[in-house]
Amino acid sequence: MLIRTPALHDPLPSEITPRSVYLNRRSALVGLSGLGAMAASPLALAQSPAGGGKLAKLPGAHSTAAGAMVLDKPTSYADATSYNNYYEFGTDKADPAQRAHTLKTRPWTVAVEGECAKPGNYDIDALLKLSAQEERIYRLRCVEGWSMVVPWVGYSLSELIKRAEPTGKAKFVEFTTLADKSQMPGLRSGVLDWPYVEALRLDEAMHPLALLTFGMYGEVLPNQNGAPVRVVLPWKYGFKSAKSIVKIRFVEKQPRSSWEQSAPQEYGFYSNVNPNVPHPRWSQAAERRIGEDGLFAKKRPTLMFNGYEAQVGQLYAGTDLKKFY
Repeated sequence: MLIRTPALHDPLPSEITPRSVYLNRRSALVGLSGLGAMAASPLALAQSPAGGGKLAKLPGAHSTAAGAMVLDKPTSYADATSYNNYYEFGTDKADPAQRAHTLKTRPWTVAVEGECAKPGNYDIDALLKLSAQEERIYRLRCVEGWSMVVPWVGYSLSELIKRAEPTGKAKFVEFTTLADKSQMPGLRSGVLDWPYVEALRLDEAMHPLALLTFGMYGEVLPNQNGAPVRVVLPWKYGFKSAKSIVKIRFVEKQPRSSWEQSAPQEYGFYSNVNPNVPHPRWSQAAERRIGEDGLFAKKRPTLMFNGYEAQVGQLYAGTDLKKFY
């Protein structure tokens, strides 16, 4: 039986994680303690917060793309790199930061294949040089009901897609994450069918805000945040953003993504942030911003498309956003 949590209360830890994950775990997820919400100030972006200072610098010019630089106060680097979902390294929020040091990000190759005129294998350094790096300050909304604001560094995914020259048959873009048991201890669990797979419609992937991401806070991505390359889709729930990508494939038919395959009644293909469509076990109408104001702060209302409706709403014109969730 699905348990609906009243909108005035946080989901229980056992409700936050899909049942297929929770029942295979030995302990519940880290609770939502220490979370809070705070009104954004236009002065918050006087300077982006610094990175951890231990990784290589990766500066990016401030982006001029519409919607690319939100005015919300950025989440601290410490919070953004220690509260993570990356199940290849474990299902607790602290697991990725503690375990992802085993991930080797050099050498690294991303295969581009499928329905395209120019398939190929891209070395990570070639990808880094493919287009000018930009800083994009995006909201990140998790389906679990928490959020962050992160200064990412990368460039529009469309830059790579255009070079691959998709054919007329290409309707979707599929992303595959590394699955290596020698580097990723979480793969020994049955949480999901590995490797992790996500996908977008081609027009979604071509949108300027869809970011091929190599860094955050002015430095290269930490391992626990999806090094050395991931995608970030600010108007979708965070699990749509594939980490540590090893394959990008253009396909004609809609792929079945990992969470959709694991729990199709809970995780739809589109996964656009929609506060009017509750998760079967908790409301999506509000969220807590990581690292702000503590446990007893009021939640902030969740915005349609995570606040990016003006930029991406036209992609879904005429679409039933409750049916195609």
